Amino acid sequence: MRTTAELEERLARPSAGLVSDLAGLDGDIMILGAGGKLGPSLVRLALNATGGDRRIIAVSRFSEPGLADGLQDAGATVVRADVADERALRDLPDAPNVVFLVGAKFGTQGREHATWFTNAYLPGRVADRFAGSRIAALSTGNVYPLVPVTSGGSTETDPTGPVGDYAMSCLGRERVLTHFAETNGTRLSLIRLNYAVELRYGVLVDLAQKVLAGQSIDLATGQVNVVWQGYANEVALRSLPLADTSPYVLNVTGPELLSVRQAALALGAELGVEPVFSGEEAPTALLSNASKCHRRFGYPDITPQELIEHTARWVAGGGPLLGKPTKFERRDGRF
Repeated sequence: MRTTAELEERLARPSAGLVSDLAGLDGDIMILGAGGKLGPSLVRLALNATGGDRRIIAVSRFSEPGLADGLQDAGATVVRADVADERALRDLPDAPNVVFLVGAKFGTQGREHATWFTNAYLPGRVADRFAGSRIAALSTGNVYPLVPVTSGGSTETDPTGPVGDYAMSCLGRERVLTHFAETNGTRLSLIRLNYAVELRYGVLVDLAQKVLAGQSIDLATGQVNVVWQGYANEVALRSLPLADTSPYVLNVTGPELLSVRQAALALGAELGVEPVFSGEEAPTALLSNASKCHRRFGYPDITPQELIEHTARWVAGGGPLLGKPTKFERRDGRF
């Protein structure tokens, strides 16, 4: 993966399992938030997996120039709409399958009210509008507390314990959606994701940029989970047939516990730069156990080592970046 076209092709390459699962799913698929980080590649993946046998409806404000036209040229039905607008939400076409990607993370500090509106109130409006649909809703592993790095990570049945307004509002999203699932009979799956990576953003990009710039890497959050975004997109789509009125909850991340120190050293070896570190690894971190996901859908087909090699080459070569740092190192929930 050396060009944007090659990266986009790889992100949108469906597995046989995805093709089979969507073939057994009736009706159109609507992606709400199709203009965000995951949205465009998820739309293209759905198009490739279904082969044009149904509509893939991409909904967003589409503030990025050319993105809506590109998705339309690929075969998507593009709807320019702000789902936070009550009339725009009401006027959306019906769809029996909805992937809900809309959310707010950064800029939480000082704008907590807007974060709660987007992450907790708006999902309820969407669930009410699409009460008869299956909804696969993107959530986050941040709904869990920091856990000992020796624990293996939080499982879906472990108690939640969000830290900070972003994480609390995301748990609010889950609670509100679950309310509508129970009261309206809406079938729901909840995807607790952390951390999706591709070559333009993610934990590995954050680390590669710091290594290359000679910036100090704080080791307090010394362990992380990462997962190839293409796999995360697949799981979101494949969770639609599993959606139920008793929500199907799924942690989505890689099987490995990735050491921040070792990842930075591996990136440094690829880049020819010695990383600079500060601090020491804390005994706890935000970690998820995704073994339930792996039993159901298999392992990601790109390993962290492969992602490190691709990321180093991409960043060193001046490949385009999204400019959206993950802030994975924050331990106080302030984003």
